Amino acid sequence: MKKLYSLLFITLLLYASGCATQKTNFLGVQEEPKKTAPAPSSPSIGPTQNAAKIITADKEEEKKTPKVLKSYVEDQNYVQAIEDFKKELETNPDAGDINYYTAESYRKLGDPKASIPYYAKAIAAGFDNGELELNYALALKANEQYDEAKQVLAEYANFSTIEVYKERAEQEIKNLEKLDSISLYVRNVDLTPLDGVNTPQAEYSPTFFNNELYFSSTREAETFSRYNIPYSDLYKVGLDGLTPDASTLSQLPELFNSQGINEGSVAFSPDGNTMVFAKGNTDEKKSRRSVDLFISTKKNGRWSTPVSMSINSPEYWDTSPSFNLAGTTMYFASDRPGGFGGSDIYRATLNDRGRWANVANMGPSINTAGDEVFPYVAPDNKLYFASDGHAGFGMLDLFSAENKGGNITIRNLGPSFNSSADDFGLIYSDFPFEGFYTSNREGGQGGDDLYSFVDNSSDLKKITYVLRGTTYQRNDDSTQVILGDVRVKLLDADGQLIDDVLSSRGGSYSFPVDPEKEYTLLGEKDAFFTARKIFTTVGQGIAQEDLVERFTEKVFNEDVTLDPIVLDAVILLENIYYDLAKADIRSDAALELDKLVQLLNDNPEIKIEISAHTDSRDADDANMDLSQRRAQAAVDYIISKGIAMDRLVAKGYGESQLVNGCTNDVECSEEEHQKNRRTEFKVIEVDQN
Repeated sequence: MKKLYSLLFITLLLYASGCATQKTNFLGVQEEPKKTAPAPSSPSIGPTQNAAKIITADKEEEKKTPKVLKSYVEDQNYVQAIEDFKKELETNPDAGDINYYTAESYRKLGDPKASIPYYAKAIAAGFDNGELELNYALALKANEQYDEAKQVLAEYANFSTIEVYKERAEQEIKNLEKLDSISLYVRNVDLTPLDGVNTPQAEYSPTFFNNELYFSSTREAETFSRYNIPYSDLYKVGLDGLTPDASTLSQLPELFNSQGINEGSVAFSPDGNTMVFAKGNTDEKKSRRSVDLFISTKKNGRWSTPVSMSINSPEYWDTSPSFNLAGTTMYFASDRPGGFGGSDIYRATLNDRGRWANVANMGPSINTAGDEVFPYVAPDNKLYFASDGHAGFGMLDLFSAENKGGNITIRNLGPSFNSSADDFGLIYSDFPFEGFYTSNREGGQGGDDLYSFVDNSSDLKKITYVLRGTTYQRNDDSTQVILGDVRVKLLDADGQLIDDVLSSRGGSYSFPVDPEKEYTLLGEKDAFFTARKIFTTVGQGIAQEDLVERFTEKVFNEDVTLDPIVLDAVILLENIYYDLAKADIRSDAALELDKLVQLLNDNPEIKIEISAHTDSRDADDANMDLSQRRAQAAVDYIISKGIAMDRLVAKGYGESQLVNGCTNDVECSEEEHQKNRRTEFKVIEVDQN
């Protein structure tokens, strides 16, 4: 028989009735809380009574409790009650009331599956209880009998006269209708039981801190009689990755573990100097509702004696604490009056005096008519929690809540994390890939067991793109040598500066870049022409579904080579052609001159001479005139592109500077004559200011 031992610290065992009060929700809006009816009554044989009447009954009324119900009503010892009821059922197996109380005992022990046949017999016998069919349907749901559960709920919603139960039934029908959609949220998760820690007893509520796993366990020898299980204490164990080192397993000191009292659900502040945990629930009748949060602080390496926190609600359950990333907000579960159902999630904040105060309910987007427990804030600022009131697979499921601009989105973590059993207490040790949680699913060692999980889903895998390269200097012989301390700039497709760095002495540089983008690289250094290169990542990315590792880095390599500025050194402009005996700038020549315009824009400190040359196949004077017109045409074109006139000099050399022996009256090929018909430029001045 599986029992949800960990829920000693939440509200699945008893629900308190009380007046609703105003409260603040997750968005800070004051609103009227939903009214809730008393949850399962603890009636005696005879007319059904509600929980409030039972709780407030005087001693004279208690004396009237039939003997067979004493363990159930007075002692709340559901283990003993089941034994007593089964003896009664041996002689009267169809008794509606005894079958009902047997089913309720199993439910309150966290074993709804075992309650199913008893609920069915109670219904068949015509036993009258306002919540009977609702709890029967929830038990069927926990046993994955979803269609049967929906049918029971539909019939119940039609005849129920208690509005709050009717609304719960209608909500559960909606939840069941969402099963198909939440079943589609499948992730690539490896789930592994912590066999080095788990026992036939219960291990639950993990907390990761300083590479140690803290958890609660009922492995203590002393027994908590009304549940016939050992008391819950706090333990810790060292970790090797996700694997517990059993040799380091130890119980926390007596400062935190008291004899004859349950302790559980520990949380540490981010700085490690504050520890909060749940404590209470002794065997004494007066303290059965007493589960409170206790706080201890560490000073000079020593922990203070834990004291009850002022945010506790007397006589109600306050448990499963968790800090936000800043340590300024604490989340916890409580069944105090004014909630939306059984156990709700609340938050408290540190006030100006460093005290925990300002308790607020997290509101109806998170809290339901069911139970919400074990809150945890992950590094992505999502609130993870367990609930049996939102759409799920059976009992407690794991959910996330995300607040975007005031809109809260609740998401079931899907079948990769959740089962029809209880799944709760999720925490991360390496976000968003690894962590731990608790489950009492089939296949465990006993009750609640601890599991590690590794989420290998491709959408969690990250890829970064990096541009790396080396800056070089080009020599006269076209060889290259490393050139350090070059200012390298990365521009976007619109020419806007994204980033700039200084290359190292060894010439290396790097930039983070994005996929499917066009970039321009500039290399700048005094006494060198600015180098410009086009770089693209278009079509070179890696699809998310193709990622294998958690973190992938794709590196693009692009070197930048700079040419030194040498005064009066002639530089040939390739592919500058003119029509025969004409000086007009052709479209193909304009493309090449545009490159010179870019060079002048990139190097505003230089002044150049543009020279034009002809071959020898015409009169010297004619060639000189033609070359001057061609040089001037080139200068005029460059000026038209925005370059200042005083940075340009046009010079025609005619046939006076032939590069080969094709002089007058020398027979040469057309290719040889073409080499003489050229346009060049040279730097004639560098402005050092």
